[in-house]
Amino acid sequence: MVKNIIFTVFSLFALIGLLGGIKAIQFKDLFAAAATMVPPPAAVATHKVEQQSWEITLKAIGSLEATQGVVISADIPGRITDIFFTPGAQVEKGTPLIQQDISSETTQLRAAEANVELARLNVERVRELYNKRASSKADLDTAEARYKEALAQADTFRAAIEKKTVKAPFSGRLGIRLVNLGQDLASGTPIVSLQAVDTMFLNFSLPQQSLAFLAPGLPVRMTTDAVPGQIYEGVITTIDPEVDPATRNVRVQATVENPNRKLLPGMFSNVEVVLPETEPVVAVPITAVSYATYGDSVFVVEEQTNEAGEIQLIARQQFVQLGRTQGDFVVVTKGINVDDTVVISGGFKLQNGAPVTVNNDVKPAFSLNPSPKDT
Repeated sequence: MVKNIIFTVFSLFALIGLLGGIKAIQFKDLFAAAATMVPPPAAVATHKVEQQSWEITLKAIGSLEATQGVVISADIPGRITDIFFTPGAQVEKGTPLIQQDISSETTQLRAAEANVELARLNVERVRELYNKRASSKADLDTAEARYKEALAQADTFRAAIEKKTVKAPFSGRLGIRLVNLGQDLASGTPIVSLQAVDTMFLNFSLPQQSLAFLAPGLPVRMTTDAVPGQIYEGVITTIDPEVDPATRNVRVQATVENPNRKLLPGMFSNVEVVLPETEPVVAVPITAVSYATYGDSVFVVEEQTNEAGEIQLIARQQFVQLGRTQGDFVVVTKGINVDDTVVISGGFKLQNGAPVTVNNDVKPAFSLNPSPKDT
């Protein structure tokens, strides 16, 4: 009985030792395979670096102003009897806006016109007598002077009536109505703002060192957050002949077309003056750059011969120095050269020296002047 128990125990230990040895061999083989295992190449999209010619621009902050703008006011006192305009409407030059009370002037005009007629008849009678030598030249001169005086008096009342019909001095857009029907207006009382916004003035300032590059006729690009995605173009029309002694800046004015009338006076804008010269740069798509606090970098795709003597593509991390951006591109001032191939898509999963395969079938399109569209 004891022998059977001892044999069973030894058999159990032998079995456990055998199983443990098998598992140890399996783990050893697994670790050996893991040490020699090479990860499959990562699929990436690439871009060949080329030298580009970029336009040189001067950037500034600007403010919009109407080419013509005025707050229409009353010329002479009077009570408003009619209001003809709608606030915010587009009006043409000469459009009546308000009518002041002209009842008194109309009555006085009728009396003045009667005096004109009487004076005219009197001149005719005196001239007839003068021709018959029954009246003196002095009497004729007096009659003609009184006739002219009567005409002037009638014209005075006509002018008063005309001034009490307030009209738009030029074509433009009206603002908020500042008066009410029946209101007594004093001379100079504001009635409504009128702004001509088909063409806008763009006012901005540039440092005095920019004067050497500025000239009337240079193209200008303008954007504003009030009209996102829209680029307005214009030209420089005026350069101030003096430099501000406090800021050492020179004021510049450009003219910008506003066909959709979305630009309004007083709007803030970003301005770029486009100079005629261009600058040669080495630029890459922005998506190729990995931004980090310790330095910006790109992955450059290079050929490398592996241990088996085969040529494969690897991604080498290269730290770079960046310059200005334009559209979808950023200038690289140091770190890469023309004809280098950089990774533009799929770089987030790469490590330095990782093998890669190139797949440009879904390569995104890049532009120096992208036009975003709503989808």
